[in-house]
Amino acid sequence: MSEFAGNGEMQWCFSQVKGTLDDDVSEADIISCVEFNHDGDLLATGDKGGRVVIFQRDPSSKNCHPRRGEYNVYSTFQSHEPEFDYLKSLEIEEKINKIRWLKRKNPAHFLLSTNDKTIKLWKVSERDKRAEGYNLRDETGQIKDPSSLTSLRVPVLKPMELMVEASPRRIFANAHTYHINSISINSDQETYLSADDLRINLWHMEVIDQSFNIVDIKPTNMEELTEVITAAEFHPHDCNFFVYSSSKGTIRLCDMRQAALCDSHSKLFDEPEDPTNRSFFSEIISSISDVKFSNSGRYMISRDYLSVKVWDLHMETKPIETYPVHEYLRSKLCSLYENDCIFDKFECCWSGNDSAVMTGSYNNFFRMFDRTTKRDVTLEASRDTAKPRTLLKPRKVCTAGKRKKDEISVDCLDFNKKILHTAWHPHENIIAVAATNNLYIFQDKF
Repeated sequence: MSEFAGNGEMQWCFSQVKGTLDDDVSEADIISCVEFNHDGDLLATGDKGGRVVIFQRDPSSKNCHPRRGEYNVYSTFQSHEPEFDYLKSLEIEEKINKIRWLKRKNPAHFLLSTNDKTIKLWKVSERDKRAEGYNLRDETGQIKDPSSLTSLRVPVLKPMELMVEASPRRIFANAHTYHINSISINSDQETYLSADDLRINLWHMEVIDQSFNIVDIKPTNMEELTEVITAAEFHPHDCNFFVYSSSKGTIRLCDMRQAALCDSHSKLFDEPEDPTNRSFFSEIISSISDVKFSNSGRYMISRDYLSVKVWDLHMETKPIETYPVHEYLRSKLCSLYENDCIFDKFECCWSGNDSAVMTGSYNNFFRMFDRTTKRDVTLEASRDTAKPRTLLKPRKVCTAGKRKKDEISVDCLDFNKKILHTAWHPHENIIAVAATNNLYIFQDKF
């Protein structure tokens, strides 16, 4: 891949940053998900205030040489509002947990967005013409007196300023008792799954009032509960396969052809813990926060608190690659437990050709791992380097002894600045990184 230069370092440069500079960030503005669409021309973000912002690739940046990854705001709309569950006396946050794009079939774009309880299908379409010359209404929209009509007019379409409209086409509600953590669209583009802590439901895009429960791990006695579902995803090509990960560090591959209820899995991917690393925190840090199939469908990556693992679907016993993300935090687990950071859910993603993986860390650092050369790099999303084409300098964290000039001590890391959400363009080396309320876009230096 072109982002790995011959000097052994990955070469990325700054492209854009979206978001305000305010030090005092409001909770509602914090970005909670980032997702490119299938051709990478649109990039959607969801935030804790229930808003979806869609950015569109600047056509000139796509066609120039060298190509640039520049995006402009295309549409902003309120996807979810805060609700109240009167039966349980619970507030339901408007925060967008996940956004998933459908493949494009016509000029409009469709996406699914979900908060903790309700999934919505949105249609995003453009309008640059309006009809004029109605018979029964005047130009202001008032109804005319029928007796005053003396002739019949043929309405005509007149050009108007481009409008981008987002309209909710379907609302899928009341199917989850617990918080929805994942949605995934099937390769058939007709069905999708939604997962909460204990159940996974299968939906049809056209049917809003019923879903089919395909996984249920809820025990009869809730005191016997030992694990919860943390993420779920459909296979990118085989519509019968899906995986789900658990808080126990396991991933289950299920085949919907085998049984209607997929409580018994086809494959179980699990790596037993190294007894020498066993500690009070072992169970918490082994919980998988994200799982993603590779674009080819042959591999998957899983993210736990300290590492990213690459699994071959043909080998269940152990991952084929393990990349430590921030091993230097192993000695800090006690304080991370006290400030609740140990429960942070980091996502991970593949590059378009599956040759590299990316995930986030603290101090606005994010990590990339080249699967071919086994090189890795730590980069920082920072406004200090926010000038177009500025090369990103690799960052290093030192744990003990003398600190070199460019290094940062592990004790100086800011745990309030964390990169949980990242996305990689499906075909090019353009990445989007969410840092609190800012969206950073980087691209390879070439």
